[in-house]
Amino acid sequence: MPPVTCYLQPESNTMKKNMLTSLALGILVSGAALYLAFRNVPFAELGNYLSSINYLWIFPSAFASLLAFALRAFRWQIILGTEREIAFWRAFHPLMIGFMLNCILPGRAGEVARPVILQKKDQVPFSTGLATVAAERVFDVVFLMILFGSVLYTVKIDPNLSIPFGKYHLNRETLEMVGKNMLTLCILGVSGMILMNFAAVQNLISRFIMMIPSLFFFAGSDFKEKIKDKICIRLVGMTENVAAGFSLVRFPKKLAVCVGLSFLIWTLSAFSYYVFSLGCPGIGLSYMEMTAVMVIICFFIALPSVPGYWGLWEAGGMFAMTLFGIPLNSKEAVGFTLANHAVQIFPVVIAGLISAMMIGVNVWQILYKK
Repeated sequence: MPPVTCYLQPESNTMKKNMLTSLALGILVSGAALYLAFRNVPFAELGNYLSSINYLWIFPSAFASLLAFALRAFRWQIILGTEREIAFWRAFHPLMIGFMLNCILPGRAGEVARPVILQKKDQVPFSTGLATVAAERVFDVVFLMILFGSVLYTVKIDPNLSIPFGKYHLNRETLEMVGKNMLTLCILGVSGMILMNFAAVQNLISRFIMMIPSLFFFAGSDFKEKIKDKICIRLVGMTENVAAGFSLVRFPKKLAVCVGLSFLIWTLSAFSYYVFSLGCPGIGLSYMEMTAVMVIICFFIALPSVPGYWGLWEAGGMFAMTLFGIPLNSKEAVGFTLANHAVQIFPVVIAGLISAMMIGVNVWQILYKK
């Protein structure tokens, strides 16, 4: 069978306008969020500190970060492979495009873009692709919860330490609230993945769906038949596709490989933070301490925020570094969190744009047409 090519029409003026509006609004809101985070920081000192950083450390840091994303793509390829064999680069490019969009647009739009691209390029059903994305994120949530548990156990978080940021108060209570929400999400995700692999569960869901027409007891048989054909049969098909996307749990060896890859992904991500900190004067945190900083930042940016998490990332980083003796609102804490945020975000955005060009996908059309 010849490869499927994605042909897209040129952008309309409306689409261009929507794109520019989204970007402009995102930049304005991100700028306001950064101002909110840094309003108590002397900007002259911050500028001097940023100029003192040894930016050669960007290269090993960015390499470790991008290597972690390559492992993410490999993990996603394995998850997809239980239903449809996909080459590594066919998984890598959509993944990088998705994370790129998460960095510049609100609402985690990239999570939807990934299965859309798979559907257009490799004819993977959208609901199956979305289920594999959800499965991949479950691994991340599980490992984040494990790391967060170790942070709470080993790091003393002063209950009186609180950083106001807009409508949020970044403190231990907020961390625990996010942790409870993530734990709930983790339980639901793991349970859903397991249950959807039981034929009895799938049949039960299908029976309930096929009972929908009977709810319209007052309607005629023609109307009920239309509901069955247009809605129920499609929903049953989507249920089967979702189950296919969750089929990894039936393959213990592949499941174990994904667990190992998840460990390496988060190890490399923390290493990226640590390596960059070596070029930042006045930081001096150990690898384990920097891992705790990363975990705390990840939990705080799980709160609804602006595109790219600007401002909230910095506030969360300053909160975390305060726990290890780096003063709040100091040039070291502020300078490192801001510079490290850029180091973590910009390579992903660049890689995502390159991936979009390489596979010939107009991501804006995909988002606005879906």
